[in-house]
Amino acid sequence: MPKLTHTRRQFIAGAAIAAGGAAGGFPAVSRAAEPVKIACICGLSGVNSPVAPAVVQSGQLAVAELNEKGGILGRKVELLPIDDNSDASGAVKAFNSAIYDKKVNIIIAYETSAARNAGEPIAARANMPYIYTSPYEGGACGANLFIDGWVPPQVEIPLLKYMVDEKNLKSWYAIGSDYAFGRGIIDFAVKEIKSLGGTVVGEDFNPLSSSDWEPIFTKVRGEKPEAIIYCTSNGSPNATFLKQYKSTGLDLPVGSFSIDELTALKIGESAEGVLYTADYFTSLDNPQNEAYLAAMNKMFGSKLLTPSNLSVPEYDAIHIYALAAEKVKSVEAAAIIKTLPTVSFKGPRGVIQMDKEHHAALPIYLAQIQKDGSSKVIKSFGLIDPGNQCPKFS
Repeated sequence: MPKLTHTRRQFIAGAAIAAGGAAGGFPAVSRAAEPVKIACICGLSGVNSPVAPAVVQSGQLAVAELNEKGGILGRKVELLPIDDNSDASGAVKAFNSAIYDKKVNIIIAYETSAARNAGEPIAARANMPYIYTSPYEGGACGANLFIDGWVPPQVEIPLLKYMVDEKNLKSWYAIGSDYAFGRGIIDFAVKEIKSLGGTVVGEDFNPLSSSDWEPIFTKVRGEKPEAIIYCTSNGSPNATFLKQYKSTGLDLPVGSFSIDELTALKIGESAEGVLYTADYFTSLDNPQNEAYLAAMNKMFGSKLLTPSNLSVPEYDAIHIYALAAEKVKSVEAAAIIKTLPTVSFKGPRGVIQMDKEHHAALPIYLAQIQKDGSSKVIKSFGLIDPGNQCPKFS
């Protein structure tokens, strides 16, 4: 798969092309009524900016596929990428713009936890259907909120158990970005390590605004753990973390809960050896993934950004929304919110249905990053339940 090569200017130009127009080679849908508008809110600037353009590409393909088949209920579908700056204040502006200015029918967003927490109440007050596609720390609940990314029980337990069982690791140093996602993921990891009989000899968090991890690595050297587990924000913090770790000369097993396939390719050799679990890899051998990758290559060519577990959930979520609308013959918000848990979509990751407390059971795989930055899948854990996240919606 190609690496991250196109510039912000190229991305904005690409996003301006109607999803279903000439860029994808798909025929346009005749306008029988006002278009169905999908807001793709994501961090086109800020810490998530290395990943967000790939999320938009997955959304553009899903919309093009829908328009090729006649849209949703005979109406053309439009994808509106909106930048939330990867932070809470940007999310407030993005959600208000999507709902009140652009008058979208649904928000399908890849965001930081801080951005989600800021935007979700705005969507709730407007009774706006909101599908959150990011992996996150768990426990986000709302009548209008649905999540098709992973939560801690799905990825942390398999990875930590593998590292304990296969490498006999007993002492750990836990490191995270200092916000809801980083702290939530590390808190879960610390508890799981202790339940497996291990010891956490150190735990540190770095502000999101900081790119300097050297003081923490100095502490790691002093504590002499057998392994490191970390969770930064997605995107650029992974690069600063792993590049600085590589320069320290430390040589410990590293497990990550924030790396993804696209970012690993961009980092390259500095990420070599890192273990991580995810619900999607480009190497998955199934007809849906083969078709998805072929269509992405056809649509974007040399500008294609490597799909990952951070971008594919946007594609799945758009198709799930379309299935819900077709099932109830409406895009009316209340009908969509009621119907979203009842439909499933078989996509590149497998069958996805947000029916478990507004979350989804997901297939989980373990990969190790190679010297060239590629991710080699070394184990499949099968379908893993999200556990108890929002019992009132069960």
